[in-house]
Amino acid sequence: MPALQVNGSTVNVNDEGFLVNPADWTEEVAAELARLENIQLTDAHWAVIQFCRKDFEDTGKSPGVRRITKVGGIPTKDMYSLFAGGPGKLAAKISGLAKPTGCL
Repeated sequence: MPALQVNGSTVNVNDEGFLVNPADWTEEVAAELARLENIQLTDAHWAVIQFCRKDFEDTGKSPGVRRITKVGGIPTKDMYSLFAGGPGKLAAKISGLAKPTGCL
C-alpha cells in the first residue's frame, strides 16, 4: 500500500493518492497532498477544504463539485481555477476524503 511521510508519521493512501483513513488527515497532510498535486494552498483553497471536511462530518460522503458550489457557495469558476484538472477529485483528495461518487 502506498504511503506518505508527513512530519515523521506514515499516512496510508490508496493507488490514486486518497487517504485510506480520513481520520489521518491534518493540515500538514493536506499541505503534502497539495504539494504532490503542484498546488500551493491559499485561503481560498482552505475555504473549500474546510467546507468539504464539515460536509463529510455532516453527511458521511465526500461532496462533489455541484454540492461544493451550491451548498458551500464556492463559485464554479473558482473551483476550476483552484483545483485545475479535476476540482471535485482534487478537493476531496486534499481534504483527506474519498473520491466523490461520479468522479472519474
